[in-house]
Amino acid sequence: MQRLIAWWVDNPVAANLLMLLFVAGGLISLSQLRKEEFPNLELDYIQVTVPYLGAAPEEVEAGVCLRIEEAIEGTEGIRKITTSAAEGLCSVLVQLHHDANKSKALDDVNARVYAINTFPVEAERPVINEVTVMTTVMELAISGNTDERALKELAEEVREELTEDPRISQVRLQYARPYEIAVEVSERTLRQYGLTFDRIAQAIRDASLDVPGGLVKSAGGEILLRAKGQRYTGEEFRDIVVTKRADGTALRLGEIATLVDGFEDTDLRVRYDGKPALLLQVSRVGEEDTLEIARAVKDYLGRKRAQLPEGMAIDISRDESQDLVDRLDALLGNAWSGLVLVVVVLALFLRLRIALWVSVGMPVAMLGALAMFPAAGLTISSLSLMGFLLVLGIIVDDATVVGERVHAFELEGMAPREAAIRGTSEVSVPVIFGVLTTQAAFLPIVTLEGGMASFFAAVGLTVVLCLCFSLLESQLVLPAHLARQTVRRAGARDENWLERLQDRISARLERLIADSYLPLIRRAIAHRYVVCAIGVAVMIVMAGLLASGRIVFQYFPSVEGDRLFASLTMPEGTPAEVTQQAARRLEASAEALRERLDRGRRDDAEPSAVRHVMASVGKRVGRGSLGSDAGEGSHVAEVLVELRPYAERGGMGSAEAAALWRELTGPIPDALELTFTAEAFSAGKPIDIELRGRDVRQLGEAAAELRERLARYDGVFDVSDTYRAGKQEILLAIRSEAELLGLSQRDLGRQVRQAFYGEEAQRVQRGRDDVRVMVRLPQAERVSLGDLENMRIRTAQGVEVPSMSVAETTVGRGHSTIRRVDGQ
Repeated sequence: MQRLIAWWVDNPVAANLLMLLFVAGGLISLSQLRKEEFPNLELDYIQVTVPYLGAAPEEVEAGVCLRIEEAIEGTEGIRKITTSAAEGLCSVLVQLHHDANKSKALDDVNARVYAINTFPVEAERPVINEVTVMTTVMELAISGNTDERALKELAEEVREELTEDPRISQVRLQYARPYEIAVEVSERTLRQYGLTFDRIAQAIRDASLDVPGGLVKSAGGEILLRAKGQRYTGEEFRDIVVTKRADGTALRLGEIATLVDGFEDTDLRVRYDGKPALLLQVSRVGEEDTLEIARAVKDYLGRKRAQLPEGMAIDISRDESQDLVDRLDALLGNAWSGLVLVVVVLALFLRLRIALWVSVGMPVAMLGALAMFPAAGLTISSLSLMGFLLVLGIIVDDATVVGERVHAFELEGMAPREAAIRGTSEVSVPVIFGVLTTQAAFLPIVTLEGGMASFFAAVGLTVVLCLCFSLLESQLVLPAHLARQTVRRAGARDENWLERLQDRISARLERLIADSYLPLIRRAIAHRYVVCAIGVAVMIVMAGLLASGRIVFQYFPSVEGDRLFASLTMPEGTPAEVTQQAARRLEASAEALRERLDRGRRDDAEPSAVRHVMASVGKRVGRGSLGSDAGEGSHVAEVLVELRPYAERGGMGSAEAAALWRELTGPIPDALELTFTAEAFSAGKPIDIELRGRDVRQLGEAAAELRERLARYDGVFDVSDTYRAGKQEILLAIRSEAELLGLSQRDLGRQVRQAFYGEEAQRVQRGRDDVRVMVRLPQAERVSLGDLENMRIRTAQGVEVPSMSVAETTVGRGHSTIRRVDGQ
């Protein structure tokens, strides 16, 4: 090792070129590396979803989920199958072994699912894809006191204009209801003209379509033929002829039906600062840069806000790029402060030029690691920045040890060249092994496979690379620089003020060592068994503190953020109006929280501690929905409060603010669950227990009993389970005497579905939107059980009979969601 060090000392040009190579490579990579909040994560999952609109969870389970499970069971590479049957949707999550061939597994699942031909007729085509993590860069809230259509049209306009920027590839419209053309025909009209929903839907299909007619090969050239009759708006459907009257005149759709060109009948509402709103989610795709996308969005908003209609606004409701910028600033701030501190401390004990060369090792090592990022597949992300922050205080140690030893030999009168060679070679072995042991602690993170292990590999790989370049810089480059220093003798006449200060500090440090440290060491050696006993006693005390729980172990501690979430779950089937009232109560308490936090403001010009308040009904928004099994529907709501940074809101922590918000809200009547959270990141519940069985009701009873017993233990709180009773149900069964009329269970179920859910006549492609044309009863005739009783069931011969005369009814309650794991 000494000969290698001597070569670099005798060839300073090579040492400088090596250092410049590290610096130049790092700077070039830094300008080209992708910057993102988190690196791309490859998950070993395949998702299968099958919409079965209008069906209860039990029907979804029996008609769709079980068939998919049976079809894909035994597929090579599958580790676990998790199935969820909710109202109108079957979702199957297939987990693969980490070493499985994902492409082959995806092809096998595709082939087996699409080979199923026993799905219910009303079930839609399965959608099968790999599960990927969508990296959100920003969310934009488009709000205003206007109607839903104008709001959605503006949101779609903004989406199209954003995607025109080459830096932005993906913008998704969130929490917007799909368009729908509703053809509402009353029961009275059906009876008056002897019509059925089937007949009306077929009339729409026959009249609203385009048919290619081939071509005519004339002498002048080929001419295409097309029969064009497709309707696209509700108004265009009015003149469709449904049937003929007795006098031969045409009975048109507009005469018998109310056509509503509006939105699907779903309970989905979002409010932003008290105004109706829609959200646009701007995401990063592939190799795109998070900071570039954020700059593009902000540049666009600067231009677009001046063009908005009066009363409309566009705000950034979520900015993940700011978190990345904050971490970059933290890294640079820590690096500069650490660099200055190292220079100052070393300058007090070593020569200033030695201190400077030692300190240079830190940025050189970090730039050298950055130079290797492209080859290692790393990016500038929160995880790689975490690695830099972890290693920041370690990489300077190697150069400090070398510099101190070289300085010691110089003080003994050795020439700079010999001092550099001997001092470096003397500590090279402990320095190398110190680096290797540190790398060994991080290598397991790099080598683990599958799941989240690959996600955190960026931390370990960053640390390993920084340590490698720190070792190269301290063993090869630094000695060449230290060998060309002028040796100063202590007490020389030409000493400057810094050198005299160094001499005084050095003398006092040596006196402290001689008077205090050396005697203590001699006593410790003389009573070594006592020292060992003290060490063992300390270890026993620490082990006791860990075992007793006084020192808490958390795999992922909760991290407070600047966003508060209140997640509300009401009983299944709760009307949307009731849930909206509860959400407005949460909004009102959020405004009360704003007033409490703003009491310390000096004047009105100072910004409020609360930036925005966003509320949703029908679907959760933000991080608060993670880990929730409440699903979607009129019974769920969530309110998000975005706070200003800690220093700008009077010093109140997020957890404290969430507790105050809970206190200001108080209990909400009939709420099954109301949680207030303030974590920016959480790995979920500390303990999850999974119960499996064949009977869902028995599982619910077991979960309730287990929840009750767990709540008795000291220190156990917030015990909950995912079992939720579903909506009330009326089960219809055909009477035996109705079969004499030619009616079947299918006829009964189909006609009831057409009346209350609707018959899909066709789908119209209108721009980017897939618009359903639904034929059903008017909303006013679908609000009570009396409407079901007044409904007529029609036989194939056109005979109309009251629904209750051919159907037996049973009142019950189903399940909100049926979850299955590996067939149980």
